[in-house]
Amino acid sequence: MLITVAELKSFVATIFAKAGTSEAEAARIAGYLVEANLVGHDSHGVVRVPRYIQWLNEGKVLADVTPETVVDTPVLAVVDGKFGFGQTVTPIAVQLGIDKAKAMGLSAVALRNSGHLGRAGDWAEMAAAAGLISIHYVNVQGSLLVAPFGGVDRRLSTAPYAMGVPLPNRPLILDFATSHVAEGKVLVASRGGKKLPPDALIRPDGTFSGDPVTLYGENPDRNPENGEGAIRAFGLHKGSGLAFMCEILGGALTGNGTCGPRDGARGRITNGMMSFYIRPDVLGSVEEMAERAERYIAFYKSSRPAEPGGEILIPGEVENRSRAERGAKGVPLPDDTWGSIVATAREVGIADAGIPKAA
Repeated sequence: MLITVAELKSFVATIFAKAGTSEAEAARIAGYLVEANLVGHDSHGVVRVPRYIQWLNEGKVLADVTPETVVDTPVLAVVDGKFGFGQTVTPIAVQLGIDKAKAMGLSAVALRNSGHLGRAGDWAEMAAAAGLISIHYVNVQGSLLVAPFGGVDRRLSTAPYAMGVPLPNRPLILDFATSHVAEGKVLVASRGGKKLPPDALIRPDGTFSGDPVTLYGENPDRNPENGEGAIRAFGLHKGSGLAFMCEILGGALTGNGTCGPRDGARGRITNGMMSFYIRPDVLGSVEEMAERAERYIAFYKSSRPAEPGGEILIPGEVENRSRAERGAKGVPLPDDTWGSIVATAREVGIADAGIPKAA
């Protein structure tokens, strides 16, 4: 099915407002979720709506929170998200890093106790739009999903990593989970979306799997705590090592806490993010940097494709193409995903007349 960007944003915003957020926060959450779908990161898009509403109802994430800056120096800050929606507290932390870097040339901001902060690439894009280079290490406290290289037991979160470089013609945005696939991609596959690679997951006996049941078990609410298997780390020992460092920087250093051992007293799954911001003009001419970068991009893309008709892509290129295509044609959603969102809308009191009739 297809639904226009405007209709989807309006519908999702209405769901969150009915569930108890302010209209401003509802629009903000909807904007970031739909943007993830728009750039092709369906794992961090509207498939998350039912889970976000569940967390709100259970008090695991709080509406309309004002984050607290608990450490504030000219170049460093620590921001406590106080369990607010990540789409509300993270932009504030990122803007703080942007402001400090513009003033001092370099900054670092630690964010802790944030609700799910969505697509990490959003924050690299936000910094790039302000003319800054940024690097982001993210962890998920309390979320044990990924087995380390050589193991079968869950010992890592999906530990996203992102970085962005502003260029005059386009920002370069690198954004990925350090797991073989993001947990949201397992969720999308379980909801009738794109299937998983056959080796994305690992069972307790060490065999590989592409079946979402390996992670979720046989339960309709897709709770990963009910499954016996794990997601595999990407890139063998390299991905596992980068995920480990995301836990140390995004979790241990920020004060968010690591993905394990599970802190049962808190009862919440929270994101931590350690971010670094650089003002490139302090290092030299931005124009000359851009010229060197574009020259290298052309050289990089000139490699002969390994397969006929193939193409060499740079970070952010796929997302830009998806944004243009889906912006024009609409956002595609599997029927099961759409059905779960509609069911959530009805649960919060939206009548059928208020549910879009998607093609």
